[in-house]
Amino acid sequence: MTELEEFRAEKDEFFKSHPQSPLTPEQKRSFTGLKYFPENEALRLEVKVELLNDPQPVHMQTTTGGVQVYFRHGRFKFTVDGQEAELTIYRGEHGYFLPFVDSLKGEETYPAGRYLEPEELPGGRFLVDFNIAYNPYCAYNDIWSCPITPAENRLKVPLRAGEKVFHD
Repeated sequence: MTELEEFRAEKDEFFKSHPQSPLTPEQKRSFTGLKYFPENEALRLEVKVELLNDPQPVHMQTTTGGVQVYFRHGRFKFTVDGQEAELTIYRGEHGYFLPFVDSLKGEETYPAGRYLEPEELPGGRFLVDFNIAYNPYCAYNDIWSCPITPAENRLKVPLRAGEKVFHD
C-alpha cells in the first residue's frame, strides 16, 4: 500500500467511525468510502512562490453567511495538461491555506472548491500536492461553515487529483 493509499484508508475509517466525522449518523451507516482520482505524480508540485506584500485582509464569505479573515501570502504558476494556471496561497491563524475550484466543479469535484494546506519549504518554495486535495466539511453536511473559494482561485483547467465530489 502506498503512503497516499494508507492516508486515504485512514481518512475513510475516520469518516465511517469517528465521533468528529463530518457525516451524519445516517450517512455513516451507508458510507463505503470517499471517491478519489488516481494518484497523479504530475500534480505533486514544488513551486516557487512570488510573495505578495499585501497587508490587506481578505474576508472570505463562508457557506453559512459568516466571514473568515486571511491574508494573501503569495502566488505561484504551474502547468496542467499544457495549460498555464495560477493560484494564491493565503495565510490564516492556523497556517497556510489554498482553496481552489477547478473546471471539473459540479461534475467530478465539489462545486464550491477543494482545499489544501501547502507545506512551506526552504527558499521561498512550497510543496503543493493536489493528490491530497480535500473537500471541506460543508460538502458532506450543511451544519459546517466553510470559506468559499475567492474568484482569484477559480481555475479554467481540470485538476484530476485528490478527492472527488461526495455523493450521499
